Amino acid sequence: MGAAAAVRVLVVDDSPVDRRVVERLLRTHCGGGGGAGGGEGAAPFHVTAVDSGKKAIELLALRLEGRRRKQLSPSAASDADEQAIDIVLTDYCMPEMTGYDLLKAIKALGSPNPIPVVVMSSENEPQRISRCLTAGAEDFILKPLKTNDVQRIRKCSGDRRCNNVSSSSSRTKTKTKLSPSDHTAKKVATPEQKTSHLAGLLAMVMNASSLEVSVSHYFQFVFKFILIAYAVLCLSQLLHRWSNGSFLSLWSA
Repeated sequence: MGAAAAVRVLVVDDSPVDRRVVERLLRTHCGGGGGAGGGEGAAPFHVTAVDSGKKAIELLALRLEGRRRKQLSPSAASDADEQAIDIVLTDYCMPEMTGYDLLKAIKALGSPNPIPVVVMSSENEPQRISRCLTAGAEDFILKPLKTNDVQRIRKCSGDRRCNNVSSSSSRTKTKTKLSPSDHTAKKVATPEQKTSHLAGLLAMVMNASSLEVSVSHYFQFVFKFILIAYAVLCLSQLLHRWSNGSFLSLWSA
């Protein structure tokens, strides 16, 4: 029996140390040979790591372009399969684009076979966990990742990989039956449109993040202004009492 196909994981984390830990854990957890934590013959992990949500979006856009080439050119099918991503494992707290923002951008693609997203965080906050699961995350894992967490990641990627195999087999069986008019009809909703939509989503997310920063700075300014105004008011009251002699009378008493 041949070796199982690798599970292709995209790891997104702004911390170099955390990225290294996750990469090493996944790459050493092949699951073969009856080792601990994995069933015999379990697929190994092929890990791609980036340090920001923006880079993850750009990489996924390239993958969509690869799928478009696969549809147009059968000779590029093997390259497109190698570039596919089975699951995204992202940190929650990242600058510019958080893991939650990345999750929403991926789920908004509206693909019939969406990429599973697993969020990880060092903070066990129920509200944060519920927020991510409601937005469509397959799982929420606490850092640091442990060996038993690898099986959870493998399980989350299982359904998509099965669907990819089924859809790939179906395309192979029906390729010779498709007429030129059928190919033309299939190009109505191409991955190129999804790539454009993805770029628009990224711009919206970045604008939303900038707006949140601006609002935060505004409230900080208002708070400081109120403190300064209160201090000036207190100082004016003291000066007024000093000029009227009431402050001196209180001191003499």
